[in-house]
Amino acid sequence: MANMQMDDPKMGEMAHWVPKDMLSGLTLGQILFSNDYRHIALKGIFTAFIMLALGGMFAIIFRTELAMPDVQFLGARVYMTLMSLHGMVMVFGFLIPLVVSVCYYILPRILGNDRLLWSGAAQASYWTLIVAAVLLVIGRPDFTWTAYAPMSLRTGNDLIWMGYVAIILVAISEFLAGAVLFRNALSIKNGWKNTPLMAWAAGTIGLLFMASVFPLGFVGYGLLSDWAQWREIAFFDPSRGGSVRFFLYVFWTYGHPAVYLPFVPAIAIIYTIMPRFLGHPMWSYWSGVAAFILLAVGAMPIGPHHFQPLHTVSGEYERFVQILTMLVFIPSVLHVFNWISTLFMSPIPDSARRAIPFKFMIFSIAFIVYGGATAFLNGQIAPDSDFIHNTYWIPAHFHAMFFGFSGQMAFAGVYFLYPYFTGRMYNQALGNWHFWLWQIGLFIKITAMGIAGYLYFPRWVYDYLDIPGWANAQMAITIGGYMVGLGFLCFLVNVFWSAKHGKQVTGDPWPVVHDLNAAPAAQPAE
Repeated sequence: MANMQMDDPKMGEMAHWVPKDMLSGLTLGQILFSNDYRHIALKGIFTAFIMLALGGMFAIIFRTELAMPDVQFLGARVYMTLMSLHGMVMVFGFLIPLVVSVCYYILPRILGNDRLLWSGAAQASYWTLIVAAVLLVIGRPDFTWTAYAPMSLRTGNDLIWMGYVAIILVAISEFLAGAVLFRNALSIKNGWKNTPLMAWAAGTIGLLFMASVFPLGFVGYGLLSDWAQWREIAFFDPSRGGSVRFFLYVFWTYGHPAVYLPFVPAIAIIYTIMPRFLGHPMWSYWSGVAAFILLAVGAMPIGPHHFQPLHTVSGEYERFVQILTMLVFIPSVLHVFNWISTLFMSPIPDSARRAIPFKFMIFSIAFIVYGGATAFLNGQIAPDSDFIHNTYWIPAHFHAMFFGFSGQMAFAGVYFLYPYFTGRMYNQALGNWHFWLWQIGLFIKITAMGIAGYLYFPRWVYDYLDIPGWANAQMAITIGGYMVGLGFLCFLVNVFWSAKHGKQVTGDPWPVVHDLNAAPAAQPAE
């Protein structure tokens, strides 16, 4: 159709790439040490799936414990360790590396570089993260992913120092990844006005990586120094002159931008695959650019809303942070409005409706709207302080944003790239099983978390009283978690089975096939 010729790189690359079987003949040396961007991306994606399996296993174990009141088989120390490892592995080992790896593959192709610039730094980022993951599992921290002092200095075992070192290594790894993304974003060939939206996303996330990880590295060093008592005056340990308030400000200077580290690459994936499946460019270019810039600016200063019920934030400054938090909704809404407008520019092609990556993308957008609606209450001083702070309402919000949106968009990107990696198409039936198990499971899980938070169920507890509503909510969360785990198993079977038995793809794996009665696409807005 004529719409297939509407390629506009800055509005969304059509991504007409040639499928290739990269797995046959791939040696261990290539997958481990090759600087080919395809090998780097494939290695990162595969490792992220291992991390997801590990973090998901931790979640299934402690979810089973929480399904009913009273202690079944986990004690407090084991529960806190599993929960801490789950949070750290899922965010730092699965989610961020997966979306970054997908971008490693797409970015050079969209920019026409045929290689990933600074690929050596990408390799160093990967191996640094692997060392951090090993140290994390060995050190077995039990102080939650936020590592709040002084709790993180009073708990743990003799190897807890490995957890502090792992935090430092994660900061180094993310800085290197940010440098790679930012350097590649600068390699545009036709000027800033013609820069693809993927490049704007890479530049945004690269800056956020590099700017935000210094506080994270300092948190790791400060905890290690306080634990080992290297200095006469501590950074964070109040018993030796340190400041917990100082810790909160330092950590959340990284911790809130960390929310956007998987968020922005997931947005970039949408701007790549949505026009590819619809057969026409995005509705608006400059709204996407403005949204990326506003996200980069707004992500950094609003970290204190994470601890606004405490005395460390008060008065006019507290209200200033609340206003900034509300303002950061604007770029997110700009993106969502752009996506929805693009979807309504013309009838959605039949081929897109059947495609698994397109389905994941649509429901990811639904989850970002769902999670964003809950965030409105989080940012308000009164409901946060008196109602939802440190209840299950908070994990309901970030599971919707992290897993419902960013995680599912990462899988949409993986399904989209699958024929380009293997030369074969995935199994449609298994893909549909994965898709529906995740949509239903995630919706049940996130909604039940919200209900538990509404009933004041607290975070970070391994046992609870049989108060009306609590046990039902926890059972529903656990059922949703099991559905998500089962969906991931369907995905793994699909990946390995289809790599050998899937239908071979020699031409365009994603032809845009419209209904013959469909109206022509509208012209995009600038």
